[in-house]
Amino acid sequence: MDRTEHTCCCNKTTERSAEEKQKLLNRLARIEGQVRGLRGMIERDAYCTDVLTQSAAVNAAIDAFNRDLLARHIRTCVVRDLKNGHDEVIGELIETIGKLR
Repeated sequence: MDRTEHTCCCNKTTERSAEEKQKLLNRLARIEGQVRGLRGMIERDAYCTDVLTQSAAVNAAIDAFNRDLLARHIRTCVVRDLKNGHDEVIGELIETIGKLR
């Protein structure tokens, strides 16, 4: 499949199955809902600890999303690139992991 739309960072793309894409989009929709909930809490002058608890839940959800996507990336993109002799993917992976900390 030829893709003309590219990510903001590079010209690489990742084709995902419809099921995988939908799972990722569903997770992001839940996270968006949590962030909207945070905004609503601030608008309602919610108690700081309650807002921070919800914020921690958002961070945990983002972390879980990142871990899942990283694992999928390693199992698919990284393995594929290594098999094709593109060893530079290791440096890219290390850099990406560093950004997730």
